Amino acid sequence: MYDRTFGETIRHIRENKGMLLRQVAAALEIDTALISKIERGERTAQKEQVSKIATILEVPEEELMISWLSDKILNIVEEEPMAYKALKQTEKRITKN
Repeated sequence: MYDRTFGETIRHIRENKGMLLRQVAAALEIDTALISKIERGERTAQKEQVSKIATILEVPEEELMISWLSDKILNIVEEEPMAYKALKQTEKRITKN
């Protein structure tokens, strides 16, 4: 699961459950086009939507939150040549606390 983007992850889960985009969109109270864009990586889900999507898809919120956060981090550092070193340093700082 961790090699997929957030959008790919929720699409995979939704399709495996046999759910339609319009069902997820209705439960989230958003347009079908918006959830489609989220799945394709053209839009970013809001943090509150991640929790709702987890509930709708009946998956642990933590799994989706990790995928969502990973996308956010990658969007910030992916063009940086020292991204990996910076992430390793950040990991050390996080684990110290």
